[in-house]
Amino acid sequence: MLTASRLRGLFPAIPTPVKADDTIDAAAVSALFAWLTKQGIDGVVPLGGTGEYGALARSERIRMAGLSVKAMNGKGPVIAGVLDAGSHDALQAGREFAAEGVDGLLVLTPYYTNPTQIGIRDYFLRYADASPVPVLIYEIPYRTRIAIEPRILHELSRHPNIIGMKACNLDMYHFLQVVAGVDENFAVLSGEDSLFPLHLAAGAKGGIIVTACLLPRAWRQIFETAVAGRTAEALNLHRRLIPLMNMAFAETNPGPMKAVMDLIGVDAPHMLAPLVQPAQGLASALRVEFGKQLAISEDVG
Repeated sequence: MLTASRLRGLFPAIPTPVKADDTIDAAAVSALFAWLTKQGIDGVVPLGGTGEYGALARSERIRMAGLSVKAMNGKGPVIAGVLDAGSHDALQAGREFAAEGVDGLLVLTPYYTNPTQIGIRDYFLRYADASPVPVLIYEIPYRTRIAIEPRILHELSRHPNIIGMKACNLDMYHFLQVVAGVDENFAVLSGEDSLFPLHLAAGAKGGIIVTACLLPRAWRQIFETAVAGRTAEALNLHRRLIPLMNMAFAETNPGPMKAVMDLIGVDAPHMLAPLVQPAQGLASALRVEFGKQLAISEDVG
């Protein structure tokens, strides 16, 4: 059973390689995981926003969960995203992913219905009571338009089946308040590439990082430097990745990232509607920057 103590380190958010017919490219999935597991990661998070959850057919989501478990082969936990808006569909998805062997579920704050804080609390408590595997809370208010108050997160952190969260709230004071009051058996993970070393310095145990799919060694170096207490050095390493991050998120993720993943042996640039492939100029510039950073990372590694 996955516990908070295992939520340490680097957990890349995984894009879903798909073919032109919108079905998963199993060979590309295998190639991506083979490359990542050689680079030094602590686990993976498929089927989040980076995995184009909302655009995948339900059957393909289940298939991706199973392929992820098979590809990881026990090398680290597989935490599958659950991004449904309502409890019935979210619970069904979680049970389906658990049946495929995932270790945990990253459950998104319910959105569109604009729930109260009490409604959010009850949603996660009910979900955790029913979930067959441990739950992480996914708070990303710039997507859902719903922020979870620190006091609610503190309460939720004491549920035995809620073991952590992906923190994508850009408000650093909110983050500090959350970390200050969560249970000791609850791991706060940074969900922001842009704030990763600051989150680590403030108490995050690791991160679910998008561009760690491209540069896991570089992100691992930032993590190890930060947790060793060398915050200024970690910030300097992070600063070098700002141009790459700016390009990777210049259009909606994972479009730019998918366009250059052939450089790591994963040729699967197709996107699912309504997302489209990035502008050619952006893709070309990112290819140059990524190639440069990849060479630096390999030299360091």
